Amino acid sequence: MNLKAGKIFKSGKDPGITVNKIISTVFGIGYIKGGGTVASVVCCLFIWFSSSYHLTVHPVPAVLLMLFILLTGIYTGNKVEKYWGKDSYRVVIDEVAGMWLTMLFIPPTWYYLLTGLVLFRFFDIVKPLYIRKMEDLPGGTGVMMDDMLAGVYANILMHLVILIF
Repeated sequence: MNLKAGKIFKSGKDPGITVNKIISTVFGIGYIKGGGTVASVVCCLFIWFSSSYHLTVHPVPAVLLMLFILLTGIYTGNKVEKYWGKDSYRVVIDEVAGMWLTMLFIPPTWYYLLTGLVLFRFFDIVKPLYIRKMEDLPGGTGVMMDDMLAGVYANILMHLVILIF
């Protein structure tokens, strides 16, 4: 094993980039056609199944997980940008962070998860209300912030849905 690690370093390859690619693509989801939507759906499923463990119901763990995903996405986005270019379609950790923010402080029912998914994907794809402007931020910050703002807008609308219905 050490021999292989030594070969990687001698060849000039960065072993950390593989880990960053795995994380930024959310275990390869980014390589799938429609990876952003798939990653958002996977996030919804994670929220649904983890709700029984209170990861998504109680505010502190939910916010801490969101911040962890955000900061990890910024870091890995910075690392993979030199290989894949600015805001590559392969990077889908931003969709996970945005979807997580969409559902922050929202009860994880199937109705709300589906509504949140539709709202988040709408804002993420159409990019109204300064969302597109966030992409101009440098590196991983720009990759993550457009989806975070899409998540903020979707979360606000989700709270309105809950108030009205």
